[in-house]
Amino acid sequence: MSSHRTLGSLLVFVATAAAALPAPALAGWMSEAEIVARFKGTSIDGHYASGKTFSEDYRADGRLEYQERDRLSGGRWSVEAGAFCTIYDRDPTGGCYRIKRVGRNCFEFYFVARTEDQLRRGPNEPSWTARGWVKSETATCADGASV
Repeated sequence: MSSHRTLGSLLVFVATAAAALPAPALAGWMSEAEIVARFKGTSIDGHYASGKTFSEDYRADGRLEYQERDRLSGGRWSVEAGAFCTIYDRDPTGGCYRIKRVGRNCFEFYFVARTEDQLRRGPNEPSWTARGWVKSETATCADGASV
């Protein structure tokens, strides 16, 4: 009987220790399904750390249109390996991003790879790049930003 108590005590200890471990590194990132559900067929406005603003339309067919002041680029979007990729037709500045939802309609984008191929080989450490929100809804970002 003492072996059953010892085993029970061990299980309680392991469960308690596991609960105290930090959350996995990807905790807080939007899932692939959440990214597709939220952004497919929508348009966002946003801004970079520099304050530069942008708009991007994510069409249901996987095409996109990016606009920043007088710059307009077409391209395609995809979701792969937990990242949202925006690859432009004739512009190398696109990339793949992990996304955190930080409000009802506020999203932060963290750069992890320049291309889907680089993403598959191993993403970079996530680096904050931009904040954005769906255009058709009121922005809920803490900084009150809207374009």
